[in-house]
Amino acid sequence: MSAPVRIGTCSWADEALTKHWYPKGVSSAEERLRYYADHFSTVEVDSTYYRLPDETMVRNWADRTPEAFVMHVKAFGVMTRHPVKLEQLPPDLREAADVDDKGRVNRPSRELRGEVFARFHQALEPLRSAGKLGGILLQFPSYVVAKDLSRDYLAWAVEQLGGDRPLVEFRHRSWLDEDNREATLSFLEELGATHVVVDAPKTEAKNLVPTVVAATSSLAYVRMHGRNAGTWNVRGGSASDRFDYLYSDEELEEWVEPLRELSDRSDEVYVLFNNNRWSKAPGGELWAQAPTNSSALREILARSGVPTG
Repeated sequence: MSAPVRIGTCSWADEALTKHWYPKGVSSAEERLRYYADHFSTVEVDSTYYRLPDETMVRNWADRTPEAFVMHVKAFGVMTRHPVKLEQLPPDLREAADVDDKGRVNRPSRELRGEVFARFHQALEPLRSAGKLGGILLQFPSYVVAKDLSRDYLAWAVEQLGGDRPLVEFRHRSWLDEDNREATLSFLEELGATHVVVDAPKTEAKNLVPTVVAATSSLAYVRMHGRNAGTWNVRGGSASDRFDYLYSDEELEEWVEPLRELSDRSDEVYVLFNNNRWSKAPGGELWAQAPTNSSALREILARSGVPTG
């Protein structure tokens, strides 16, 4: 049996959704998550990249979503070697951290990182026990290049997840260039980690990996970043500028066959839209890009005979 393709957005609380997708009157955090879960069966939690999740908050997520809902959780920045301000750490961990001249945690020790992983894991227990935890997104920054030290760290990080499913997204093209692609996919398969397939601008920039449709575990995961090459590497630009893009139906149709292939080869398939701004619709109203494209792709796949869930 082919696995249903489950489609959602990277965050249910982005400004685009709160301004241009949720109906008036759907304004509290609880109302928004319940409304979202009535329309989509999966979501990626983005807020956990900025701070460690709180177990009470995670329990609320589990309580406010239907039984079959799946939440994928983005790893806290310390876990994926991103720069993190000291105040983003829990207060009791700050004394153990060195800080650079910009107030960022400087070269945190394995012990500190290990404690962060342990707290992250514990906080997600309500989702885990409810059967609603999908995977943990380990999105590595563009300065983490394909080399032995990086592979050693990745293997260690996967071990620290304590059995939760790792979803690995690279942001330096060396991992998936012609010289390293086969070795990288084999390495992920050995780790039991999911290769995160990305749709992004088609340029040769070092911080853009090529779209490689491949499954390295029983869970397939696709992130749709948009194709805004003009804003991807603009100096001083924000993340919202980078991911400002509304896919056309023709561009979404390009994914029918790749997703059919992943559906046939995997036990679970997820597509998460990370385009996070809004666009003007033909009638003049403003559309939140991610939920608009999520609904459109679901309809396109259904018409093409690809199962959706």
